Amino acid sequence: MTDEEIFNTDYVIIDILPSQVPQSSQGQYFAVERYYLKEQMDRIKQKHIDLILKLNCYMELTLGEEINPDPEIIVSDMKRSTVIIRRNDSLIVSEPDSTYLTLYNADEELLSLIKTLSVGEGLYVWSPPEG
Repeated sequence: MTDEEIFNTDYVIIDILPSQVPQSSQGQYFAVERYYLKEQMDRIKQKHIDLILKLNCYMELTLGEEINPDPEIIVSDMKRSTVIIRRNDSLIVSEPDSTYLTLYNADEELLSLIKTLSVGEGLYVWSPPEG
């Protein structure tokens, strides 16, 4: 599958929150998000990086054209730019200024491992509501 085809498949979010915050929420989602983006982004991005590095211990991953790139390349790229990591017909998208990762078209093995590794990083895996 091409990346464009994969982007049109089901996806899950790997996030610091356990589910999508409803639009009707009485909380301070945007204020809290601004705080995390300003004060905690390095810590959150390190969780994302650690998740990908640990995943790469179990599975072959492709970043750009490189299969199983050196960990230093993964770290550097994830900190400075949008990164698309491929595992067969699945994609993990990491954006440098985002509190979440997006996982597209995950097979059972990949999703199960992502869920397990996310727990260790204090992250949650959830599916967005339909529609």
